[in-house]
Amino acid sequence: MITELGHLALILALGVAIVQTVVPLIGAQKGWAGWMAVAVPAASLQFLFLAGSFGALVHAFVTSDFSLRLVTLNSHSAKPLLYKISGTWGNHEGSMLLWVLILALFGASAAWFGAGLPPRLKARVLAVQGSIGVAFLLFIIFTSNPFLRLATPPFDGQDLNPLLQDPGLAFHPPFLYLGYVGLSMAFSFAVAALIEGRVDAAWARWVRPWTLAAWMFLTVGIALGSWWAYYELGWGGFWFWDPVENASFMPWLFAAALLHSAIVVEKREALKSWTILLAILSFGFSLIGTFLVRSGVITSVHAFANDPERGIFILMILGVFTGGALVLFALRAGAMEAKGVFGMVSRESALVLNNILLAVSSIVVFIGTIWPLVAEMFFDRKLSVGAPFFEAAFTPFMVVLALALPIGAMLPWKRAKLGRVVKPLIPAFVLAVAVFLLCWVLQTGKSLLGPVGFLLGVWLVAGAAVDIWSRTGRGVVSSRFGRLTRLPRADWGRVVAHAGLGVTFMGVSGLMAWQVEDIRAVSPAEPWEVAGYEVVLAEVHEERGPNYFTTMATIDVRRDGELVASLKPEKRIYPVQAMPTTEAAIKNGFWEDIYVVIGDRQADGGFAVRTFIKPFANWIWAGSLLMALGGLLSLSDRRYRVAVTARKSVAGGVPAE
Repeated sequence: MITELGHLALILALGVAIVQTVVPLIGAQKGWAGWMAVAVPAASLQFLFLAGSFGALVHAFVTSDFSLRLVTLNSHSAKPLLYKISGTWGNHEGSMLLWVLILALFGASAAWFGAGLPPRLKARVLAVQGSIGVAFLLFIIFTSNPFLRLATPPFDGQDLNPLLQDPGLAFHPPFLYLGYVGLSMAFSFAVAALIEGRVDAAWARWVRPWTLAAWMFLTVGIALGSWWAYYELGWGGFWFWDPVENASFMPWLFAAALLHSAIVVEKREALKSWTILLAILSFGFSLIGTFLVRSGVITSVHAFANDPERGIFILMILGVFTGGALVLFALRAGAMEAKGVFGMVSRESALVLNNILLAVSSIVVFIGTIWPLVAEMFFDRKLSVGAPFFEAAFTPFMVVLALALPIGAMLPWKRAKLGRVVKPLIPAFVLAVAVFLLCWVLQTGKSLLGPVGFLLGVWLVAGAAVDIWSRTGRGVVSSRFGRLTRLPRADWGRVVAHAGLGVTFMGVSGLMAWQVEDIRAVSPAEPWEVAGYEVVLAEVHEERGPNYFTTMATIDVRRDGELVASLKPEKRIYPVQAMPTTEAAIKNGFWEDIYVVIGDRQADGGFAVRTFIKPFANWIWAGSLLMALGGLLSLSDRRYRVAVTARKSVAGGVPAE
């Protein structure tokens, strides 16, 4: 009964989404207040219907209702409760229902918290958001219905992919979708602005919180996916330039560019057309990512490789929304007159450089991701574009971005004198060079990757510190420290995010440059040495988990005779799917991780063991969390709350139409 109600709620949500799309749009065009007002209850009702539908699907997974086809294919009665719940979105149909639920949540949030928006703009934004919901609800109902029943239910299910039975993968998709789908709000604001033919500072202030929230969630989602790949897949990497990884990274880069571009519109009434284009492309690349993951055109450990018919449907959605928005942009871009004029050396110019670097780097990633598909489709050639291409093509843009960012963040608006801005940053640059030289001296016979990465990272962190300190004015040090606590949260958010990027730079470069790897076959009680550590395979035994069998090793790690860690890597077999997984054991540390993996049993009774010493590994995810924290601090600044800003703007004379 609950399942049927969930199915009915899904269909009702489609009906409400159609009303939300059509009625407010007509009302905004005709100036009918009553029709425009329909947008708010429609957005709320669509969200409630979808929440009920998703809740019914979760209930089916938790209660192991194997009469539901989706539950049979992706669950098992012996599976732990957490993975029964996460199994709801660990498949194509359930994840698409979560996708559209989050879409409705963002639309409903705009309805609930957008009280200060001009009525016509609000109606158009919610109508565009509703139209996206219509497209994806049609896709779900007609090609990916999660509520299909089986005529003869089996006794038990086929279990969830063992690689997805992990806490990191349980929380990774919801955060990723909150970022992916959250960019739809920036898209809706952009299309609504194009329909009205007007973009101003008030519009930029309305669109920034939604973009910031989406970027923040996307940052956390990407970090969780990277962390999962690091400890779960057993190869010890944090990023493989996998097409699915790239699918989330491309909109993240565009969203970062959009955030910075919207600042120029807000402060200086410039870059209007460019900002609208970035808003369209940010969500457009989210749709491209959805197509790559769900069309079956790529193979990945975390892709939903489905039949091509579904891919064609998503490709049609991509063409209608992104293509339609770009056509509308071409027709109306001339109306987006820029008012602000600025010099070559100014905050505006620095943000333009920031935008170009982020956008072009995203296009580079897109070309590398899509080129094998193009080569196979048009030239009948099978190509592989791997990490060497991406690292060679992408890294130079990030180096230039890191060098320019601390200077650009301190430039004044309109025009500036470069010497005056650079002078306070000299100590930060000296510190960065000193760290570079120290790293170069300490390492022996290795590349410049580590020293250069630390130079850029320290430059970003120290530059952020100089930036926030410079905003305390002049005077005695004690009074300036007092002013730090009174600075706007948006200022703190900016410098924390920039510092987080610097920490990530140091983590990535340190890990890639100075990692030590040892692979060997060993017997129990046989010691070996890795990077100054004595490692010994103490024992290997068999155990049984809730829905798997495991071969678990105990590996002791000592330094100077003192036990540092006793690690327990595993080799699991999930009998339902007859699939093995590798569970690495990691001793996490501030400076380095000790990472061990147990392999297959050898003919002589020993085992293959991989041992890694991974310097600064945790700095990668610490930097990502700092970037997300910076976004949260900025989002908590009351100046960027939509309703407050909108009321001030309207009170200040910004017209409603």
